[in-house]
Amino acid sequence: MTEFFQSLGMTYEWAFFVASIAGILLIALPLMLAVAMIIYVDRKVLGAVMMRRGPNVVGPFGLLQSFADGLKVFLQETIIPSAANKGLFLIAPIIMFTVALAAWAVMPFSETLVLSDINVGLLYVLAISSLGVYGVVISGWASNSKYPFFSAMRAAAQMISYEVSIGFILVCVVLWAGTFNMNGIIEAQRGHGFGVINAYVFNPLIFPLWVMFFISALAETARAPFDLTEAESELVAGFQTEYSSMSFALFWLGEYANILLMCMLNAILFWGGWLPPFDWEPLYAVPGIVWILLKTFVFFLMFSWIWATVPRYRYDQLMRLGWKVFLPLSLVFVALTSGWLVLVEWA
Repeated sequence: MTEFFQSLGMTYEWAFFVASIAGILLIALPLMLAVAMIIYVDRKVLGAVMMRRGPNVVGPFGLLQSFADGLKVFLQETIIPSAANKGLFLIAPIIMFTVALAAWAVMPFSETLVLSDINVGLLYVLAISSLGVYGVVISGWASNSKYPFFSAMRAAAQMISYEVSIGFILVCVVLWAGTFNMNGIIEAQRGHGFGVINAYVFNPLIFPLWVMFFISALAETARAPFDLTEAESELVAGFQTEYSSMSFALFWLGEYANILLMCMLNAILFWGGWLPPFDWEPLYAVPGIVWILLKTFVFFLMFSWIWATVPRYRYDQLMRLGWKVFLPLSLVFVALTSGWLVLVEWA
């Protein structure tokens, strides 16, 4: 893209700057549209499970409902509690929203369609996704209210519990792929399953890791049944209790952008990313962006299905699962995976 802008007569510095801005907008704007649409899908899935219609009034089939809700919150007054820390109160949703967008910089939509194809892409995603909890913690503390404060403490404990397990799971994926580069991890899955399936999950050492990663992704995004930070029966609306207008909407946008990110990570790390399901030449005629978006959408439907059907965990059950089940299991699989790879290389 830089070369294109250089051909229009720009210097290299200006061409690189304009190309970077254009690349960011090409990811951020469709992502915001996708967030609006998946909120609609989420409500439709919940409606279907509960034998209701879901959104069906605003626009054809209710497709414009999310935009109507966005316009409504945009026109509302931003109310700041008198006892709140005003600066931190306002900056918290901005942090959560910005961090949620920043992680998409290294996500490959196809072999060539990626904003920044860096060698440590997976480390970058892990680091950026860990920062999202700061928005929750700051909002809970700055609200100067008991329910948001309890929610912030829960969010911090929950993130630490499952981030550790996710880290060890990703170690195993990196060991198999031999790289931290996202495209490299996808390429390593070409024909990995029985020599014909482009995925890691048919490997008996990797499949349990995918199950743990999927569950940890639910906890990482505070998605049901691990939505203890927003448990309405205990904490009203958790860290969002005192928020209104666009500050409240930014939390929602950040939350759903994170959910989409985790769905795409499932597809990239374990299900072949932009590769077709089978290593069969005619399937490669379909663009890679179609395959990765289809896989991401399937995982989002699974997220919605679990939200609609699985009851919320108690907080002690949540902590026990993270520290007493997933952490020891992930450590065992790090030892098994590295041991197997060393044995194969030695043999």
